[in-house]
Amino acid sequence: MSLGARWVLFSLLFGATVGARLAWLWQADELKKQEAGYERQLARKDLAHSREREAAASVALDQLELQQAARRDLEDRLQVQDKTHWKEMNDAQQAQARLRDRLATADLRLSVLVDAGAVAAQGCNGGVRASAGTGGVVDGALRAQLDPAHARRIVAITDEGDRAVIALKACQAYVREVTQ
Repeated sequence: MSLGARWVLFSLLFGATVGARLAWLWQADELKKQEAGYERQLARKDLAHSREREAAASVALDQLELQQAARRDLEDRLQVQDKTHWKEMNDAQQAQARLRDRLATADLRLSVLVDAGAVAAQGCNGGVRASAGTGGVVDGALRAQLDPAHARRIVAITDEGDRAVIALKACQAYVREVTQ
């Protein structure tokens, strides 16, 4: 091989090497530019995602705060209602205790109205006062006094009934408050 052919071959080889190196560097630079673009896109997506998560967390916290306020309000109303229930129950028990005391001391006697027609049909007065006449005044109607033991049993039954009615009202009020 001659010297001129060697120079041509060397020039071609050198040109191919320099061209390959320049293409390599240009390709690396383009790759870096693309990576930087991708990084910017990822940074924007991360920022948008974090803002979205912050907004969702803020909404969730606001909703939780509203629910807690509603719960506190309900608890306050139920507490007031509970106090009212126990006051009514205590008042009823005190009234029943006073009634029992009055019955025990013979300060008060329970009596029942007697059907004047039934007494007249039997033909006996039985020591019961005569009827008041056609005016129908209750004070003049025939009455029979109850035995104190029976009166105490009747008062106990009405006491249980009063407590049941008060408890029922409290339950109904509770259900109304909770279901609102």
